Amino acid sequence: MKFDPTHLTSLFENATEGIILTNGAGNVVLVNPAAEKIFGYTAEELIGNPIEILIPQSARPHHHVLREGFYHKPSNRRMGQGRDLYGKRKDGSDIPVEVSLSFYHKGEELFVIAFIVDITERKKTERNILAHQEALENMTESFRRLNTQLEAKVEERTLILKEALQKLEESQKDLNEALDKEKHLSEIKSRFVSMASHEFRTPLSTVLSSASLLSRYVTTEDQEKRSRHVEKIKNSVKHLNDILEDFLSLGKLDEGKVNTHNSLFDLGELVTETADEMRGLLKQDQHFTLGGNLSVFVSCDKKLLKNIIINLISNAIKFSGEAQAIDISSSATTDEIRVTVKDHGIGISEEDQVHLYSSFFRGKNATNIQGTGLGLHIIKRYLELLAGTITLQSAIGTGSSFTIIVPQSAETI
Repeated sequence: MKFDPTHLTSLFENATEGIILTNGAGNVVLVNPAAEKIFGYTAEELIGNPIEILIPQSARPHHHVLREGFYHKPSNRRMGQGRDLYGKRKDGSDIPVEVSLSFYHKGEELFVIAFIVDITERKKTERNILAHQEALENMTESFRRLNTQLEAKVEERTLILKEALQKLEESQKDLNEALDKEKHLSEIKSRFVSMASHEFRTPLSTVLSSASLLSRYVTTEDQEKRSRHVEKIKNSVKHLNDILEDFLSLGKLDEGKVNTHNSLFDLGELVTETADEMRGLLKQDQHFTLGGNLSVFVSCDKKLLKNIIINLISNAIKFSGEAQAIDISSSATTDEIRVTVKDHGIGISEEDQVHLYSSFFRGKNATNIQGTGLGLHIIKRYLELLAGTITLQSAIGTGSSFTIIVPQSAETI
């Protein structure tokens, strides 16, 4: 089929990207309608003028140097890698743009093609997203500070959290509008709001009702009732604190504030001490069984490894029934550390295992069990810092077995 040049003309005229052609002297030769719309000039106003007419005043003194450098060694590439680029409109205003350059030779003369995209709306969206992220971070930090005063000011703390939750729910509509343009961030936001609404509402309702009922029990005979409501308040406060700790851990990981510090320590001693610390969380007649190499020195970040083990044991307790064993084993070679935590609880379906390490993910059979859906995601992130891995063996109704493998650090071996 013979090539029809009208196709090329139509492509130039109807392209949604601005296209500007300059000659070897840096003067404008051709301008398509999209470029006219972006910069507010007509083609007649631009043709014959130097390309610097479209460059902001602050960048003009250096632009000819960059242009001459490109002409000396031309290549197809994007401009401004790692920094923001701006163009100057006819009305004097600056607009954010993306620019890609290409070139060709006609005889001895070099011609440069600039493909230009106006990214004003994208920049607005990015600013809105950053503003909402900052608002969420500030709200989470407020929760943490207020939690330290909760035991002394239960009623006051409850009212503040209730108001904060109400504001969070009210802002959901605005967040949806801003984050819908970024699919991944929208999914994370939706999961966060759903989880926060459920996980905060239940303990707060318990604290409110128990705190209200405490004032009714004033006699010695009511001590048992008072104690029961105080215990409910403590358990709810602990649950709120666990949620905040998950948020803070995730925030530190996202900000790159978690660093590894390797040391030499007894792996078996660490596992035993961690299990002892968590016995208070065991349900009625639940118990630990410890196995493997109970006395072997390893080199790793002790704090991160302990946090991983705590999360795994906490999950095993949470998703197991009363009177069930939780098996913990550890071993090590000169190259790697291995820890396995196995429960005999509700198990995880194959369908859910695919998404298990995503943030805020909850299994379909775990929706009635307290949790943020961040535990395994945080474990995964910690293991990435340690260059480790995690594997799972599980089926519905038969329990779950998680095994982590972490390489030993060479610095302190």
